[in-house]
Amino acid sequence: MRRTLIAAAAALIASPVQAGETVTAGTAFNPEISVIFDGVYYRDSADGNGAERAGQVDGIHAAHGHDHAHEGHDHGGPPQGFSLRETEIALSGSIGPYFDGFTYLTVSEGGGVELEEAYLSTRRLPAGLTVKAGRFLSDFGYHNVKHPHQWDFVDQNLAYGNLLGGHGIMDTGVQLAWLTPLPTYLRVGVEALQAENAGKIGQTVEEETVHETADNTKLTDGEALEGAWKETFGPRLYTAFAEWSPDLGFDHALQLGTSLAYAPDHQELHGDPDFQSSGEPPVHLLDGDAWTAGLEAVYKYDHPADYGAGDLTLQAEYLYQVKDLDIAYHQADSALVGDKREFTQDGAYLQGVYGLAPRWEAGLRYDVTGLTNEKAVPGSTSEWDASDRMTAAVTFRPSEFSQLRLQAARADLAYGGENQSFNQLYLQYEASLGSHGAHSF
Repeated sequence: MRRTLIAAAAALIASPVQAGETVTAGTAFNPEISVIFDGVYYRDSADGNGAERAGQVDGIHAAHGHDHAHEGHDHGGPPQGFSLRETEIALSGSIGPYFDGFTYLTVSEGGGVELEEAYLSTRRLPAGLTVKAGRFLSDFGYHNVKHPHQWDFVDQNLAYGNLLGGHGIMDTGVQLAWLTPLPTYLRVGVEALQAENAGKIGQTVEEETVHETADNTKLTDGEALEGAWKETFGPRLYTAFAEWSPDLGFDHALQLGTSLAYAPDHQELHGDPDFQSSGEPPVHLLDGDAWTAGLEAVYKYDHPADYGAGDLTLQAEYLYQVKDLDIAYHQADSALVGDKREFTQDGAYLQGVYGLAPRWEAGLRYDVTGLTNEKAVPGSTSEWDASDRMTAAVTFRPSEFSQLRLQAARADLAYGGENQSFNQLYLQYEASLGSHGAHSF
């Protein structure tokens, strides 16, 4: 299976371009190929569970579990000690005069191969239009489109990790983007996605999971659960985005943006059929819709000194997510069927990276989720505490193909109904073998 997947990727010549860019190297017969290694040493003061807990803090997704929902690919935390995170393999090139293509594979430390991205992007459509089709990272927000080796910090921020998933929205579908002819940069676009791997928004409950739960001997009305579940078909997730940049000259750049993701069919199945003994909630099926809105701002200063000395990047995003769901089935109380449950949670991060000296940079990040963090039911509202973290990182780049990063963080998380504080330490080494396309703004 692994050989087949790699061979298929090699056959699909691809291109790591963002909308509006074209491939300048690599052809259908001579693609760009790169391999990116990512090694990490990790320690924390939470018995090695800190990285996992950071992605499952109390809130509208983790408070009553989501193990029955299909969420797709995720970048989990590393174990304590040394580990090799996912090795990334990228193939890119032009496919004739009209298309660019890109294939992105990840290989786990255990040897498992997974397809992350594989898409085509048009090159010569009129009026500033671009179409992207395949499996790709959504242009929702600013940070979502970046692969882990492009991050300024080792780990995912709390807002993205808990509201969108470990790698954000990454799915199969189509994107239409328009670079407007205005005197300042304005790019807008829409996407229709299958929602098979979109992350935490647009979840579905698989038919097999419903049947397995219904067949449990502790569930006396399994047929009612099967009757309440409905099959949904894609596309199940729609996004829209806009990004604008004024002309600030050669040394300064500013980008402001807004995004919206809407899932008209969102399902969740929670609980334990043996709830009277386990202490878990009874089985209940939720069905409805969900949406996430985002705001972004990025400022960059390009200092004239060599190798990044004096460069400055400031980056911030705010996310607001709502799940408007109805109880479609309830094991313990059928009278609750039809009752509404509205879940609301937000998150944000603010980070800055400064070039201390040639090839050296320092970064600070503050990330938080759950400033708004509540579940509303008829007649009452319950809340969960917020979670936040402060992170500092120092990065040294011997060349454009490698980097060393030391990162320390102090996390204060709401997890399992308790407030937990712990420290995290990362030492990361990344190296890129082969040609790799330029990164976007």
